[in-house]
Amino acid sequence: MQIKPGSRWRSGVCDGEIVIVRPPKTDETLACGGVPMKPASEPTGEKAPMTDRSGEPPLVGKRYGDEASGLEVLCNKAGSGVLTFGGRPLVVREAKKLPSSD
Repeated sequence: MQIKPGSRWRSGVCDGEIVIVRPPKTDETLACGGVPMKPASEPTGEKAPMTDRSGEPPLVGKRYGDEASGLEVLCNKAGSGVLTFGGRPLVVREAKKLPSSD
């Protein structure tokens, strides 16, 4: 699976969609709900049954990442499946603190 910055990906189990902010350094599977995600350019078919329900589903406008691979994504459409990369759940990236302007 070729994951490039700016590419859009769609879940095969729910309505979730993401955009790649930073590509991974490793070649592993990007999944949602335990099912591999597809490029958004591919036609949608029937939704597959969700196999992984552990964790929180992604929220619109939040960034998620995987420390081990460096992957960072932006959720642009919420879904009910949990985002994973290489079987590891993606965690919410906190906003960076801005310096004080005293």
